[in-house]
Amino acid sequence: MLVAERVDKTSARISAKRLLPAARAAGYSGSPRNFRRLVAAQKQLWRGDHHRGRRPAVWSPGEYLVIDWGSEGGLHVFCAVLAWSRVRFVRFAADERADTTLAMLAQCLEVLGGVPGKVLADRMACLKGGVVANVVVPAPEYLRFAAHYGFKPDFCEANDPESKGIAENLVGYAKSDLMVPQAPFGGLPAANEAAAAWCAEVNGAVHSEICAVPAERLVIERELLAPLPSLRASTGRHVLRKAGRLACVRFGSARYSVPVALIGTQVGVRTDDGRLLVIVTGTGQVAAEHILVAPGEASVLDEHYGGPRPAPRRAVRPKTAAEKEFCAFGPVAEAFITGAAAAGHTRLGPELAELNTLRAAHGDDAFGAALARAVAFSRWRAADVRSILAAGPGTADPRAAGDALVLELPVVPVRPLSHYAIGGLS
Repeated sequence: MLVAERVDKTSARISAKRLLPAARAAGYSGSPRNFRRLVAAQKQLWRGDHHRGRRPAVWSPGEYLVIDWGSEGGLHVFCAVLAWSRVRFVRFAADERADTTLAMLAQCLEVLGGVPGKVLADRMACLKGGVVANVVVPAPEYLRFAAHYGFKPDFCEANDPESKGIAENLVGYAKSDLMVPQAPFGGLPAANEAAAAWCAEVNGAVHSEICAVPAERLVIERELLAPLPSLRASTGRHVLRKAGRLACVRFGSARYSVPVALIGTQVGVRTDDGRLLVIVTGTGQVAAEHILVAPGEASVLDEHYGGPRPAPRRAVRPKTAAEKEFCAFGPVAEAFITGAAAAGHTRLGPELAELNTLRAAHGDDAFGAALARAVAFSRWRAADVRSILAAGPGTADPRAAGDALVLELPVVPVRPLSHYAIGGLS
């Protein structure tokens, strides 16, 4: 009688080891082995009358998307599976907050290319606003998100893992097949790249439950999914910033570039899964996307400025009469000035008048050749240019190391080997 009461009270979860002391106190004097047999038989009788039967789930195309969170080694993993086609979506995040969950769900819907009728989730604290008579009240932010995409939020029963076992299995599969073998990752972006590659691999293989390739079934199910909205939903921390003259916005004491066409306009800035999105207010269009950087740093994209940054060029701008006369000679004169300045020739200014005199005395052609030779051999003084002019055009032109030396050798007469024979011997 005692065993039957305790088994019924604990729903057949009590062990014989814990029940044996109470049975001894009630007068049981048999062996522990016989008592374990008694408890096992009583449990089997109880389960025969109270067995909880479960029927398998039958999914319809385009009906359900099941989502869940998991964690392993301090890294949080978001898992979603389209119930009928079994297409799996896995991404990593640093937390499980509401804005992160909605951002992950939005990314999942974009990858799927459509919106299912319902999204089944566990009773996540980030998505529920409360529970009334065992009915979950969704959070207002989640309701706005669901209305924007056009799906109905649904929640599992409390303490009922079977109702979302399809997502529970995916979380365990992602941990055992992705996180454990490939960890540690080199950061969140690298982890998400590995997750995307893993999803492409498993979605392209035959699923053991449906005996079909999920990626091929998605082509069929996508026709029954609702279309994605034209504007991306606003999730995460959203603030307004004004694009400055540098075509950048500031967020978290860091600079992020935007297209130059947005200079002077007010844009929205939103953080999402380690990224920063710059959104045009009014249209909702994403104008720029950056990886979050540390305070004091800058993330600048060349396409926002029409190409890469040109190398800095310090232009030669003559002011005095001697400078204008010398620079009028052309690019070789500007190269001579910049080279002499870089070499630290402090007497360059007074010597320009002497160089102008040499030009007038020798002519433009000879002076230009001498000036080019002075630039080639880094000779920056007026005396060096005068020496080059005095040497004339016949001076040697040394070649760089490694160039072939081509010489024309003189032709000399030759004799046959028979002329060198001794004593008529050949």
